[in-house]
Amino acid sequence: MSQQPPRRHGTRKPYRRPKKDPVRILAFEALRAVDERDAYANLVLPPLLRKAREGGEFDSRDAALATELVYGSLRRQGTYDAIVAQCVDRPLREVDPPVLDVLTLGAHQLLGTRIPTHAAVSASVELARVVLGDGRAKFVNAVLRKVAAHDLDGWLERVAPEYDEDPEEHLGIVHAHPRWIVSALWDALGGGRAGIEDLLEADNERPEVTLVARPGRATAEELLAAVGEGGALPGRWSPYAVRLAEGGEPGALDPVREGRAGVQDEGSQLVAIALADAPLDGPDRVWLDGCAGPGGKAALLGALAAERGAALLASEKQPHRARLVARALDGNPGPYAVIAADGTRPAWRPGAFDRVLVDVPCTGLGALRRRPEARWRRRPEDLEGFAPLQRELLRQALAAVRVGGVVGYATCSPHPAETRAVVEDVIKGRGGGAAAVEWVDARPLMPGVPALGDGPDVQLWPHLHGTDAMYLALLRRTD
Repeated sequence: MSQQPPRRHGTRKPYRRPKKDPVRILAFEALRAVDERDAYANLVLPPLLRKAREGGEFDSRDAALATELVYGSLRRQGTYDAIVAQCVDRPLREVDPPVLDVLTLGAHQLLGTRIPTHAAVSASVELARVVLGDGRAKFVNAVLRKVAAHDLDGWLERVAPEYDEDPEEHLGIVHAHPRWIVSALWDALGGGRAGIEDLLEADNERPEVTLVARPGRATAEELLAAVGEGGALPGRWSPYAVRLAEGGEPGALDPVREGRAGVQDEGSQLVAIALADAPLDGPDRVWLDGCAGPGGKAALLGALAAERGAALLASEKQPHRARLVARALDGNPGPYAVIAADGTRPAWRPGAFDRVLVDVPCTGLGALRRRPEARWRRRPEDLEGFAPLQRELLRQALAAVRVGGVVGYATCSPHPAETRAVVEDVIKGRGGGAAAVEWVDARPLMPGVPALGDGPDVQLWPHLHGTDAMYLALLRRTD
């Protein structure tokens, strides 16, 4: 009988439990929420971070890293998809979404941060073992080792077409924007390559946190003092704005907790101030914010109205958003009311208001810095979906203002189809009766702000003004 060969010991490594990394697990959970529930990172991430802090898992450095991993991965998603597609053996659409999220987080660590290569790969593989299992972790390891073969510039040379061959596709991959958005922004901005590249780069920068001191309740100087020396700067354009230094927490400030100040982009502040300062013919007693949710502009308008003895009606269609408006206006020094009403079916009589603001629902292409996932979620056909609503809201706003009163049409999008095209269609009566109005030049109402265009409407830009890309047209009713 033949003798069995002796067993060889030590040929298989003993099983090792994966190391749980709370920072990367949280970042993965945030990306899954964005993908599965169409959630926005700026709404998903804060409660996750708060829970981790309260549980003692996170310090401020952990929170900063988790934030960078989430926002960086979302901003650069299209670029990373193009790179990962070169490193897998199947079409990207056949890679399971959770696996793709881990790969995107890994690619961002390798190509978009200073995390050392070995640490980025190792941490991503450990994350994959925890959330995906050992089998798919091997796939993640293989793919990320290929990604690590080049830095970001090296990959862009390989995956982006030459600018001269296809400028829009080149810019889209290099600056992580869908091609159709590059084209739309370029049309709105005009000019050559330098301007559009500056704009796309600005969209990929983390925006400053800007506060607004609500007039009559707080001042910018008081906010600066509350933050402390070195923690904040005055706003660039708005007299009520204060810009927090990186890492500042608005909720920790007494004026914010007490509702005397709030978080509000400086572009939004400028829109409200311009409407409030537009010259009127006749009395100035009653104002309307016709699309008031979630309440930032309404709170500033209410404070400005109170200084003049005017009252504000804030209307918002969605009841839960109307409750946010009521919270923002709580404590306003002047008379105000908040109602849940549809601005296309007015709950007020015609000609009842002296000033009306409609900051209409839109694609949000002007706020891609704050909602980086929106660039990948939006589609060109979304423009057609918003168009009828935007026009009807403006028509009803013009009907709501008295003769001699002023309407402000605002949108957080620079897309021509959502800005001047809407205003011109309504004025000329396309789709409804022509409106008897005259343009009010909005540029003098934003004193000191450069590069506002040829007028009479204004377009703000992230790369030129440090604001969201807000649009404003002011119209005075003449009949």
